[in-house]
Amino acid sequence: MLVEETFIEGLFICTPRVFSDDRGHFFEAFNESIPSREWVQDNQSYSIGGVLRGLHYQKQPHGQSKLVRCLEGAIFDVVVDLRPTSPTYLQHFSAELSSHNNKMLLIGPEFAHGFLVLSECARVLYKVDKSRVPESESGLRFDDPALNIKWPHVPSRINERDAKWPLLNRK
Repeated sequence: MLVEETFIEGLFICTPRVFSDDRGHFFEAFNESIPSREWVQDNQSYSIGGVLRGLHYQKQPHGQSKLVRCLEGAIFDVVVDLRPTSPTYLQHFSAELSSHNNKMLLIGPEFAHGFLVLSECARVLYKVDKSRVPESESGLRFDDPALNIKWPHVPSRINERDAKWPLLNRK
């Protein structure tokens, strides 16, 4: 497993070594080379093409670390640094995660996360290290000008709550 820290400290992209032959392929989806977390839950979503989910996070002290991978299809995955003292505060990192490249993102607890489905459909699995606390749920607008995220295309479907998160109002 190749584990590389991105330009945002605490955010890692993990690429497994894939063994392929005429029968198909095999790889380790998780091993000890991924910086350790005590995972408490696996979440899985299925979305049709063009769906945007996010940008979600849990307010502290209920922030969740996540290990995100795309089991079927392809997604444009985005992570935003929410740590006010970080040199990369409100900067974002994006990557395509797919069932073909098998890449995963290891996301710390003080980041917002979301994705846009690029394929006809996508099945996404993510491990979390804390249980969901509904009253701590929050989010950022995917189209907030302060974030300047260049999505591959306009989402065709977005949850009403996600479309209505307040703008950051940065000067």
